Amino acid sequence: MSGKWHYICVFIDLFNREIVGHSAGPNKNSHFVSAALSTIKHDLRQVQMFHTDREKAFDNHLIDDVLDTFGIQRSLSMKGCPYDNALAEMTFKALKTEFNRQYYFISLQQLKIEQFDYTNWYSNIRPHSAFGYMTPKEYKRELYKNCLKYC
Repeated sequence: MSGKWHYICVFIDLFNREIVGHSAGPNKNSHFVSAALSTIKHDLRQVQMFHTDREKAFDNHLIDDVLDTFGIQRSLSMKGCPYDNALAEMTFKALKTEFNRQYYFISLQQLKIEQFDYTNWYSNIRPHSAFGYMTPKEYKRELYKNCLKYC
Protein backbone atom coordinates (compact mmCIF):
# COMPACT_ATOMS: atom_id res chain seq x y z
CA MET A 1 0.00 0.00 0.00
CA SER A 2 2.74 2.35 -1.05
CA GLY A 3 4.54 2.12 2.29
CA LYS A 4 1.48 3.19 4.28
CA TRP A 5 0.84 1.60 7.65
CA HIS A 6 -2.56 -0.05 8.15
CA TYR A 7 -4.01 -1.86 11.13
CA ILE A 8 -6.16 -4.92 11.64
CA CYS A 9 -8.48 -5.57 14.55
CA VAL A 10 -9.86 -8.97 15.50
CA PHE A 11 -12.30 -10.17 18.14
CA ILE A 12 -11.71 -13.67 19.44
CA ASP A 13 -14.23 -15.91 21.15
CA LEU A 14 -12.14 -17.40 23.96
CA PHE A 15 -14.49 -20.39 24.18
CA ASN A 16 -13.25 -21.85 20.90
CA ARG A 17 -10.62 -19.36 19.66
CA GLU A 18 -12.81 -18.45 16.70
CA ILE A 19 -12.25 -15.04 15.13
CA VAL A 20 -15.75 -13.60 15.35
CA GLY A 21 -15.15 -9.99 14.33
CA HIS A 22 -12.58 -8.11 12.28
CA SER A 23 -11.75 -4.85 10.56
CA ALA A 24 -8.86 -3.14 8.81
CA GLY A 25 -8.08 0.51 8.35
CA PRO A 26 -5.49 3.26 8.16
CA ASN A 27 -6.16 4.57 11.70
CA LYS A 28 -6.36 2.82 15.03
CA ASN A 29 -9.31 4.64 16.57
CA SER A 30 -12.78 3.99 17.99
CA HIS A 31 -14.41 3.82 14.53
CA PHE A 32 -11.91 1.12 13.55
CA VAL A 33 -12.84 -0.89 16.67
CA SER A 34 -16.59 -0.36 16.23
CA ALA A 35 -16.29 -1.53 12.60
CA ALA A 36 -14.86 -4.82 13.91
CA LEU A 37 -17.61 -5.03 16.53
CA SER A 38 -20.24 -4.58 13.84
CA THR A 39 -19.03 -7.73 12.02
CA ILE A 40 -19.74 -9.96 15.03
CA LYS A 41 -22.73 -12.13 14.22
CA HIS A 42 -23.25 -13.35 17.82
CA ASP A 43 -25.78 -11.72 20.12
CA LEU A 44 -23.63 -9.06 21.81
CA ARG A 45 -25.82 -9.28 24.93
CA GLN A 46 -24.27 -12.72 25.50
CA VAL A 47 -20.71 -11.35 25.47
CA GLN A 48 -19.51 -11.16 29.05
CA MET A 49 -16.05 -9.62 28.76
CA PHE A 50 -14.20 -7.27 26.43
CA HIS A 51 -10.48 -7.69 27.09
CA THR A 52 -8.00 -5.29 25.53
CA ASP A 53 -4.62 -3.81 26.03
CA ARG A 54 -4.45 -0.22 27.24
CA GLU A 55 -4.19 1.50 23.86
CA LYS A 56 -6.14 4.70 23.20
CA ALA A 57 -8.23 3.07 20.45
CA PHE A 58 -10.07 1.16 23.19
CA ASP A 59 -10.29 3.99 25.74
CA ASN A 60 -13.05 6.27 24.50
CA HIS A 61 -16.73 7.09 24.87
CA LEU A 62 -17.90 5.30 21.69
CA ILE A 63 -16.53 1.96 22.89
CA ASP A 64 -17.81 2.65 26.43
CA ASP A 65 -21.29 3.30 25.04
CA VAL A 66 -21.30 0.03 23.07
CA LEU A 67 -20.13 -1.94 26.10
CA ASP A 68 -22.71 -0.28 28.36
CA THR A 69 -25.51 -0.83 25.85
CA PHE A 70 -24.88 -4.56 25.72
CA GLY A 71 -23.86 -4.99 29.37
CA ILE A 72 -20.32 -6.07 28.54
CA GLN A 73 -17.67 -5.81 31.26
CA ARG A 74 -14.32 -4.26 30.33
CA SER A 75 -11.04 -5.98 31.21
CA LEU A 76 -7.73 -4.22 30.65
CA SER A 77 -4.31 -5.83 30.53
CA MET A 78 -1.88 -4.74 33.19
CA LYS A 79 0.68 -2.36 31.76
CA GLY A 80 3.49 -4.29 30.05
CA CYS A 81 1.93 -7.70 30.71
CA PRO A 82 1.04 -9.62 27.52
CA TYR A 83 0.25 -12.73 29.59
CA ASP A 84 -3.09 -11.27 30.69
CA ASN A 85 -4.54 -12.54 27.45
CA ALA A 86 -2.27 -15.32 26.24
CA LEU A 87 -4.90 -16.73 23.84
CA ALA A 88 -5.18 -13.40 22.06
CA GLU A 89 -1.39 -13.13 21.90
CA MET A 90 -1.19 -16.62 20.36
CA THR A 91 -3.83 -15.64 17.79
CA PHE A 92 -1.92 -12.46 16.93
CA LYS A 93 1.25 -14.52 16.46
CA ALA A 94 -0.62 -16.82 14.05
CA LEU A 95 -2.03 -13.78 12.23
CA LYS A 96 1.45 -12.32 11.77
CA THR A 97 2.95 -15.62 10.62
CA GLU A 98 0.12 -16.96 8.45
CA PHE A 99 -1.41 -13.72 7.19
CA ASN A 100 0.53 -10.47 7.50
CA ARG A 101 3.89 -11.84 6.38
CA GLN A 102 2.42 -13.83 3.47
CA TYR A 103 1.14 -10.87 1.47
CA TYR A 104 2.06 -7.50 0.11
CA PHE A 105 -1.20 -5.58 0.04
CA ILE A 106 -1.59 -3.08 -2.78
CA SER A 107 -4.72 -1.44 -1.36
CA LEU A 108 -6.86 -1.25 1.75
CA GLN A 109 -9.61 -3.04 -0.19
CA GLN A 110 -7.29 -5.97 -0.91
CA LEU A 111 -6.29 -6.09 2.78
CA LYS A 112 -9.97 -6.23 3.81
CA ILE A 113 -10.76 -9.00 1.30
CA GLU A 114 -7.74 -11.08 2.32
CA GLN A 115 -8.55 -10.52 6.03
CA PHE A 116 -12.11 -11.75 5.45
CA ASP A 117 -10.76 -14.87 3.68
CA TYR A 118 -8.17 -15.52 6.40
CA THR A 119 -10.78 -15.16 9.15
CA ASN A 120 -13.01 -17.69 7.39
CA TRP A 121 -10.09 -20.10 6.93
CA TYR A 122 -8.89 -19.67 10.54
CA SER A 123 -12.31 -20.42 12.05
CA ASN A 124 -13.67 -23.00 9.59
CA ILE A 125 -10.76 -24.84 7.97
CA ARG A 126 -7.54 -24.46 10.02
CA PRO A 127 -7.13 -27.28 12.56
CA HIS A 128 -6.04 -26.31 16.07
CA SER A 129 -3.94 -28.69 18.14
CA ALA A 130 -5.64 -27.49 21.34
CA PHE A 131 -8.91 -28.99 20.04
CA GLY A 132 -7.53 -32.34 18.90
CA TYR A 133 -6.95 -30.88 15.43
CA MET A 134 -10.55 -29.81 14.97
CA THR A 135 -11.39 -26.36 13.68
CA PRO A 136 -12.88 -23.84 16.14
CA LYS A 137 -16.34 -24.32 14.59
CA GLU A 138 -16.07 -28.13 14.72
CA TYR A 139 -14.98 -27.96 18.36
CA LYS A 140 -17.96 -25.80 19.31
CA ARG A 141 -20.35 -28.01 17.35
CA GLU A 142 -19.02 -31.18 19.04
CA LEU A 143 -19.31 -29.70 22.51
CA TYR A 144 -22.89 -28.56 21.92
CA LYS A 145 -23.78 -31.94 20.43
CA ASN A 146 -22.30 -33.74 23.45
CA CYS A 147 -24.00 -31.35 25.83
CA LEU A 148 -27.37 -32.10 24.26
CA LYS A 149 -26.70 -35.83 24.77
CA TYR A 150 -25.54 -35.63 28.37
CA CYS A 151 -26.94 -32.42 29.85
